Amino acid sequence: MASLGKDALDASRRPASGMLMGRLSALMFMQFFVWGAWNVTLGLVMQTVGIGSLIANAFSVGPIASIAGSFLLGMAATRYLSPRALMVALHLVGGAILLAMPLLVKPETGGTFVWLLLGYMILYMPTVGLANTIALKSFGERADRFPFVRAFGTLGWIVAGLIIGWMGLSASPEIFRVAAIVSIALGLYSLTLPNVEPDAPRDAGLVRQVLCVEAFGLMRQRSYLIFILAATLISVPLAMYYAYASAYLGAAGIENVGGTMAIGQMSELVFMFSMPWLYRRFGVKPLLLVGMAAWALRYALFAIGDGGGSLWAIYLGVALHGVCYDFFFVAGAIYTGTIASPKGVNAQAQGMLTLFTYGVGMLLGSQIGGLLYAQLPAAQTIADWQHMWWYPAIAAAVIAVLFQLFFQDDSRGEAAA
Repeated sequence: MASLGKDALDASRRPASGMLMGRLSALMFMQFFVWGAWNVTLGLVMQTVGIGSLIANAFSVGPIASIAGSFLLGMAATRYLSPRALMVALHLVGGAILLAMPLLVKPETGGTFVWLLLGYMILYMPTVGLANTIALKSFGERADRFPFVRAFGTLGWIVAGLIIGWMGLSASPEIFRVAAIVSIALGLYSLTLPNVEPDAPRDAGLVRQVLCVEAFGLMRQRSYLIFILAATLISVPLAMYYAYASAYLGAAGIENVGGTMAIGQMSELVFMFSMPWLYRRFGVKPLLLVGMAAWALRYALFAIGDGGGSLWAIYLGVALHGVCYDFFFVAGAIYTGTIASPKGVNAQAQGMLTLFTYGVGMLLGSQIGGLLYAQLPAAQTIADWQHMWWYPAIAAAVIAVLFQLFFQDDSRGEAAA
C-alpha cells in the first residue's frame, strides 16, 4: 500500500517538471520525424526509380500494420512488457531495417522491398501508441498537457520534410537512411524515458479487449454508426493523397517536394491547438462537414493545378491539409471520446476508430488509388494527373452530402442527460 501511495504521489508531481515536458516533447519529435522522413515522398521515390506500379502496395502496408501491429503489440504486449522496453527494442530493430531499405528500392527487388516495408511498419505502428502511453501515464492527472507535447510530433514531421527537401533527397531512396539514424537515436534515447508500468489486466479478457468488443457496441447508436461509415469512406481519398501527392508535385515541376508537403503539416499544427475550442463552439457536425468539404476542394484544386499559371492551386491544396485532417479526424477522435467515455470504453473506441480509418479505409484507398494510377500512361503528363484527381474530389463531395443528410449529432443531448 505504501508503494502504491508513493507511485500516485510521483505521478502527481511529474507534470510539474519542465524537464519532463522537454523529455516527452523530444520523444514525440523523434517519433514522427522517423515516419515523416520517408513517408511523405516515398511515392515520388518509387516512381523515379521505376517501381511506380508498386506504390499502392507500399502504401497498403501501413493500414495492414495498423491493424496487426497496433492491436497485437500495442494492446496485448503492453499488458506484460514495459512500454519503455518495447520502445527501445522496436526502434532499434526498426532502425536496422531502415538502413537496409535503400538497397532494395529498385525494379529487380521491388517486391522484396514492399514485404520488408510491411515488416518494418508492423514494428513501427505500435510505437505511436506506446509513445502516447508513456506521455499520458507520466503526466498522471495532468493529461491536459498532452496536446502540447503531441504537437511536437507534428513539428517533427514538418522538420523531417524540410530537411529531406533541403538535402535534395525528395526523390532518393536515401530518405530511409535519414529515418534510420533518427530511429536508432530514438531507441537509445528511450532508455532514459520514464519507466511507466504496463496496463493492468482487465476483467473483460485479453481477446475481448484486442477485438474491441465493447467499443463495437457503440455502433448500435445510429449517429455513431453513420460517423464510422463516413470516417471509413473519407479515409479512401486520404490514402490517395499520402500515396500519390508527392509524385504529382514532382510531375508539376516542384523540386522541393518534401518542403512543399510540409506546408500541410504546418497548417495542421495551427488548427490542432484551436480544435478543442472549435468543437465546444460549433459541435461535431459542422466541423466534420467542413473537413469533408475541404477534402473535395483539395482534390479539385489538384485537378486544375499545373506547373504553370495554376501552380497556386497545388500549394493551396497542400495547405488545406490542416482543415482536411483536423476538422475531420481530430474532431472525430473528440466525438468518439464523448460517446465512449460514459461507457468506459474510450481506449477501445479510439482503437476501433483507428481500425476503420487508418486500417480499412486507407487500405481500400491505397488499392483503389493503385487501380487509378495503373490507368495512367507510362510517361505521365500533368494532364493525366489532373484527370485522376477528379475521382477522389467527386467521392469526397458525395460522402459530405450523404453525411449532411443522414447524420444527426446527439452527443450533446446524451452528455446533458
